[in-house]
Amino acid sequence: MNLKSITSRLTLFFSTASTFVLLVVGLLVGSLVESHFEEQDLMELHGKLELVRHTLAKVRTLSDLATVPQSLSDALIGHPDLSVAILGPDHRILFTTPSAAFATYLLEQPSSKDLSGEARLVVWEQRGQIYRGISANADTGIAGQPSSATVALAINIEHHQAFMKAFHNNLWMAITAGILLTIVLGWVAARRGLAPVRQMADVAKGISASHLSDRLSSNSVPPELANLAIAFNEMLARLEGSFQRLSDFSSDLAHELRTPISNLMTQTQVALSKGRSADEYREVLYSNLEEYERLARMIADMLFLAKADNGLIIPSSETVDLAKEVRELFGFYEAIADEQGISLIVTGKGTVRGDRLMLRRALSNLLSNTIRHTSHGGSIKVFIDHSKSGETNLVIENVGETIPTEHLSRLFDRFYRVDPSRQKASDGAGLGLAITKSIIEAHQGNIQVFSSNGLTRFEITFPNV
Repeated sequence: MNLKSITSRLTLFFSTASTFVLLVVGLLVGSLVESHFEEQDLMELHGKLELVRHTLAKVRTLSDLATVPQSLSDALIGHPDLSVAILGPDHRILFTTPSAAFATYLLEQPSSKDLSGEARLVVWEQRGQIYRGISANADTGIAGQPSSATVALAINIEHHQAFMKAFHNNLWMAITAGILLTIVLGWVAARRGLAPVRQMADVAKGISASHLSDRLSSNSVPPELANLAIAFNEMLARLEGSFQRLSDFSSDLAHELRTPISNLMTQTQVALSKGRSADEYREVLYSNLEEYERLARMIADMLFLAKADNGLIIPSSETVDLAKEVRELFGFYEAIADEQGISLIVTGKGTVRGDRLMLRRALSNLLSNTIRHTSHGGSIKVFIDHSKSGETNLVIENVGETIPTEHLSRLFDRFYRVDPSRQKASDGAGLGLAITKSIIEAHQGNIQVFSSNGLTRFEITFPNV
């Protein structure tokens, strides 16, 4: 299907609507003008009818009746398009104007009236001429004689028809010109109205991965496009943030891979630099094996996160006792905690639906992280409860150094560390919290972190079971 441009569509819609309006207006104006002439003719005919009735009402004798034609002829001078005929009760013509033209049925039928009681207007064509006429009864003042006579009046409307023909020609020419003009003006208006969109497109063309900081000015666009400009700027901000995180991730990944690979290369080169005993080679291989395991864990974690990013993590559904899982993990980390004088406390209880092993991994990552950053002799507290809305909340709280506010929003980013200079080989690759967040979100949950006054809290919310 060939899609039209917005300018073409707006022009088409505008011109179609304008054409419809102009046609309706043209038909209405033509009808009103025609009605005006019809009303004007009817008023003139009724006026002449009253003249005839007045003249006949003054007739008192048959001799007076003989003077009626002359009186009417004198009264009707200057009306060449008007025809008048008077018929007696015996349908004998008492008076008629020269060259009078009447429809036969107008003379023969009794007077007809409309709903208002006025004589009904009749239109007919005779000898190529168009007429409008009325017929009505009129009384004479002759005593002892049939008083009712029939008066027929007609007016030639040929000049009206000629005027209406010229009027309609000029009207439809004007309407045609108006339609063409609205098409041109509609196209111009659409082009001018869409100028801000083209300007936005020009700005968008200049935006690239290296120029994501450019923004559209929402103040220089019409109100209808302001929301579009704001949404576009917000999208650019998200893209800029994503590109920055991707760049940081690439750098961090290269750094993380470089360390074990460099260690492998160095140890291998040293081992090959001179002959060594079997035990020395075995020691080098054990050392290399540790680096391989570190690489394998990193690659496995990266694959897990890649699946999470693409929605490929589908946790199984089973009832998981959070308090039980936390206590079992406390038993696993108890030796490390005792070595640092850290007390482990869990209160409350709650259950969620999900994958037990995945949730255990997420909680293990959080506990491992909090143990590393808890002050010597401090405590790690885990609170579990159900909210009034039915959600299950799990809070892990530890005492240690306060995490600066600017780092909290990136704490769950991959390879991100608050203080990279203090990294230890045992600290892992910096993917634990990122994996934890992916697991929680895969279970339709939410995780947040807060830190102030030496107290750090990880708050996890799970949906209703």
